[in-house]
Amino acid sequence: MLLRIPPTSRRLALIGLACLGTQSVLVPQSIGNAKEQSVLEQADDASGETYSLKHSLQPGQTLRYKVTHVAKTKTRINGSEEIANVHTKSNRAWTVAEADDSEMTFDHSIESVAMTQQSGDADEVQWDSTTGEEPPKIFSVVASQIGTPLATVTINKQGQEVRREDHAGSKSSLGMGTLALALPDKPVKIGESWAVPTEIKARTEDGFVKQIKIRQLYTLKKVKAGVATLSVKSETLTPIEEESLRAQVIQQLSNGTLRFDVDNGYLLSKELIWDESVVGFQGPGSMMEYRAKMTEELLPADSSTTVASKKKSQR
Repeated sequence: MLLRIPPTSRRLALIGLACLGTQSVLVPQSIGNAKEQSVLEQADDASGETYSLKHSLQPGQTLRYKVTHVAKTKTRINGSEEIANVHTKSNRAWTVAEADDSEMTFDHSIESVAMTQQSGDADEVQWDSTTGEEPPKIFSVVASQIGTPLATVTINKQGQEVRREDHAGSKSSLGMGTLALALPDKPVKIGESWAVPTEIKARTEDGFVKQIKIRQLYTLKKVKAGVATLSVKSETLTPIEEESLRAQVIQQLSNGTLRFDVDNGYLLSKELIWDESVVGFQGPGSMMEYRAKMTEELLPADSSTTVASKKKSQR
């Protein structure tokens, strides 16, 4: 049985949901709970200075981030081509309930979202939660979850999830990384790397589910004025011979740059890039291209977002 890639409009809606942390086509499975991030490479740093990168959240603290995700997907099957675009802007928040020397617990929520998508010859569909207007059906899942905790998560200082209670959606990442930045378990030098193993599920052409092992490789590039700049690169560990599998996996692979506040212990910004092509994912006459960019930026501490009121249809 040949794999059926979802229609582009539905696939884009799922991508938009994953960008908000609510739903995904593929669900990554962590290899072990609270598994250590092992340092892989020793850097040739003449200074020899090391840096301890640790999450440090405070009870009552709220971190708000502005997230922008732009994606373009082009598919061609037997000469028929379709181009689809999605553009999502959202504000998400971490509200810290408890914190001690080893663990931090916070609620993760989406405070607002503006979504636009267009597929093939279909009309563009857009919605902004702050207007109070009723959302199109394709965005109804997102609308129902705005302003309510998606999950209550407990992490340790390395960003590993110790406990998690999902209230809505899933713990998917769609290549955007784990909810908290994965940090090394010991001080690192400039140029050193650490890896975070992950497994994702993909369906083969004959209908079986296959576990694909990947890893996120992080490298400390520089530290300046208390801000660490990191690079991240996804690497596939499981050989992939079927292009239909590769088409499912590419959205889980990303390269990018992150900035982390070393002194205060939280993420400042993230930029991830996707630039992938798969030929033959549904026979010799098929092709899929995926181009996307996601940015995430910490908002000022005094910023707040107006959460749209519930629609009549959701009351």
